[in-house]
Amino acid sequence: MPFTIVRQDITEMHVDAIVNAANTALQKGGGVCGAIFKSAGIERLEEACRELAPIGIGEAVITPGFALPARFVIHTAGPVYRDGSSGEEAQLRSCYLKSLKLAVENQCESIAFPLISSGIFGYPKKEALQVAMDAIGDFLEDHNLDVYLAVFDKEAFTVSEELIGEVASYLDANYVEEDVEQRRLRRNLLEVERGFLTSYQTVGEAVLEAPLDDLVGNLDEPFAETLLRLIDTKGKDDVDVYKKANLDRRLFSKIRSNKGYMPSKRTVLALAIGLELSLDETNDLLKRAGFALSQSKVSDVIVEYFIVHGKYNIYEINEVLFRYDQPLLGGS
Repeated sequence: MPFTIVRQDITEMHVDAIVNAANTALQKGGGVCGAIFKSAGIERLEEACRELAPIGIGEAVITPGFALPARFVIHTAGPVYRDGSSGEEAQLRSCYLKSLKLAVENQCESIAFPLISSGIFGYPKKEALQVAMDAIGDFLEDHNLDVYLAVFDKEAFTVSEELIGEVASYLDANYVEEDVEQRRLRRNLLEVERGFLTSYQTVGEAVLEAPLDDLVGNLDEPFAETLLRLIDTKGKDDVDVYKKANLDRRLFSKIRSNKGYMPSKRTVLALAIGLELSLDETNDLLKRAGFALSQSKVSDVIVEYFIVHGKYNIYEINEVLFRYDQPLLGGS
């Protein structure tokens, strides 16, 4: 997946590179920095860092990962937050962009970041997250890389209280928890469908008397054809769509070239966001892949809120999904 938020210990992640929110002297610190040194092997990582120190704020350097699951550690020195008007944003943005650039230069296909400067350096989490999202999003417009933002808990993400309030109100009005009676009715419908199919099979010979062209003509447009038609109709190109959908280029190519390929529901919803589809268009695209929005699924209702209100920033959607402990949109 090109960019996703994970609740995971960064030292345990099996990626090509992890990022250490370092000090300018590249010395072993506390918190995540200390954990990275410990997991990599303190003596070896300290020796590697001594050869590269010191670095400036916003700069980044790379060392081997040694005993870590990651092949590399990219060390970047984030700014200490003062008042927000002392160049902190530009410095923090530089941390992400230079780290990403180093990853690409070293043939990395995946990288994991902590939320830089948001700990003892005092950068407000909301603003730190916005800088991270903007920098990573801008970089991914021109590069193919799986990027993870590793956090210990969802409280690290201070999503706009106004937005959370609006989503919560929409959920209150539209979310319907499926109860025992609904499940019973659904089972009954399935039994009816099975009975219909059995009856249908008993008259198979009569059905086969119908011209084959008539039967083929009644088939729905395949998912891949619908997707390509929508891309043309919306005046977009492939790259624009899969980037805005937070999809891996290889996955998008598979969907595009294999007319029989059926993506997951999360991937279809991500494409709907990338294409900026209306709710009706989204429902139709889902139907082509055998899915439908459900009012008894929290994630579906949240995505529906964003579509209904014309909000198509997939990173913002994923922030809210993460806040509600729901699977994120996109895929690889």
